[in-house]
Amino acid sequence: MRDMPKCVLGLFVGLAGLGLLVSTAEAQFKNGSQPTELNIPRVSQRASVTQRIGLTDITIIYYRPTVGGREIWGKVVPYGKIWRAGANENTVITFADDVTVEGKPLAAGTYGLHTIPDKDNWTIIFSKNATSWGSFSYDQKEDALRVTVKPHASEAFEQLTYTFEEVKPESAVAVLRWEKLAVPFQIGVDVKAVVLRSIKNELRSVGGFTWAGYDEAAQWCLDNNYNLEEALKWEQTSIDNEPRFENWETKSRILSAMGKKEEADKALATAMDKASAIQLYVYARGLQRQGDSKRAFELYPQVPKKDANHWISHLALARIDSNKGDFPSATKEMTQAISGAPEANKPFLEPLLKRLEAKDDINK
Repeated sequence: MRDMPKCVLGLFVGLAGLGLLVSTAEAQFKNGSQPTELNIPRVSQRASVTQRIGLTDITIIYYRPTVGGREIWGKVVPYGKIWRAGANENTVITFADDVTVEGKPLAAGTYGLHTIPDKDNWTIIFSKNATSWGSFSYDQKEDALRVTVKPHASEAFEQLTYTFEEVKPESAVAVLRWEKLAVPFQIGVDVKAVVLRSIKNELRSVGGFTWAGYDEAAQWCLDNNYNLEEALKWEQTSIDNEPRFENWETKSRILSAMGKKEEADKALATAMDKASAIQLYVYARGLQRQGDSKRAFELYPQVPKKDANHWISHLALARIDSNKGDFPSATKEMTQAISGAPEANKPFLEPLLKRLEAKDDINK
């Protein structure tokens, strides 16, 4: 028997007087009664589980009854009747943002989670009333959403458990598991819409006072091919705040994604003018890793023009000489790069020097 308020406890006491005590697996005290006034440990203990999808947190708070040797489905939990999907107070589920459940829309908020179990299908109910005790006062008029799902056989769970499974970038499956049954329901989130709304809010705060905030906002849109027109405006705001290699380079990629090649080329040229030796090298190396060696080796010679004495310039020259097969010159340049590099970078450069000394092209 689950923890109960006094009104239900009265019924229990009456049954106890008739010798109809429930299993001790559900009793709080040895005499079969339950606490109603004091906050003491309960047989069905409280638990919670949270899953984040994108930026949206989904939390289920519930109490965990045990099997305790009982026949659960169709007996302890009758078929065709409303059930709290846990023990004690309402099982509650909270969505930080609007979601879909089994493809149907459900607004952000906290809901009482109820079910109607059956052998072949379960009804999952999200009630606007999330503060009741169990399902005793459940009112269908307060339903926010009902969906139908199929249960399936599962490994045994002695205690009722909720899990989040099949977690994907924009969805997850919440699963009620108890005894040898699993009841799944899929939750989806329009992650792009949620993130965009969050970005806009953040740009009204500290993130909107720097070039980096607008650049990051625009980059996220670019990476997701989403909201590109506004992304371009944000990038221009970043440039207006502080023109840099980073925001001009991002602007060039946004313009390219929008099919504005000529404008993209001009923006990239401006980015290259503003790049430091390190930024230019890193950009060229990125192109090389992506398979565009031709463009990378067009840019490597420009690195020393930014700062001929910088260690990264010697690294760029070492790559150029290695690509030509001029290993003595490449070895000399790499030695100079190691000499001037920060201590943290030397462990990555020293193996390259050994390869050059062995006449092994470091670009392969």
